[in-house]
Amino acid sequence: MAYRPTPRTEARRAAARERIVEAAIAQLDEGGYASATVQAVAGRAGVATGSVYRHFPSKSELFAEVFRRATQREIDVLAELARDDARPVVERVAAGVDVFARRALAAPTRAYALIAEPVDPAVDAERLVYRRGYLGVFKGLLDEGVAGGELAPHDTELAAAALVGAIAEVLVGPLSPSQNGRAPHHEALVAGLVQIVVRALPANRAVAA
Repeated sequence: MAYRPTPRTEARRAAARERIVEAAIAQLDEGGYASATVQAVAGRAGVATGSVYRHFPSKSELFAEVFRRATQREIDVLAELARDDARPVVERVAAGVDVFARRALAAPTRAYALIAEPVDPAVDAERLVYRRGYLGVFKGLLDEGVAGGELAPHDTELAAAALVGAIAEVLVGPLSPSQNGRAPHHEALVAGLVQIVVRALPANRAVAA
């Protein structure tokens, strides 16, 4: 008779898998992707290395899941701001850029890993998928702005892609390990980034007039 897992064994397996993922996220926060060996994750999770491999056949597969989890949390925060339709679109874009930058600068090791640290191809593929997620949130806001007459008609997908790329490029230097999370003038950096983004939005001049 073939073995059939019981609800209890399935629950234990799911709990062990979750513990491993949370340990991997904590390791990413502390030392970035380069520090996150399977052995380090196993030690942090309190399991044998073989246990990690039973849930994730490779480091790449484990950290693809980690990147999915960690990046989705950031997208969810951005999406929540975007849904606040009591505020003008331009204000919501500005708030999204501000919050994204501040959250990244508050957790520089994790943010650098998610944005720019060299990673395995499978993990980099997840990074690209979720970059599209950020783009989608901003594109939705720009589409709303055009539909409501707050913004002039424009290629919203192109503009959103440029916006996401600009945010990432501006933050890479301050987040890099050489700065150790201590890049000076964070307030000025965030304010300047928000100002540049807002000025780049194609305001509807007819409405403004």
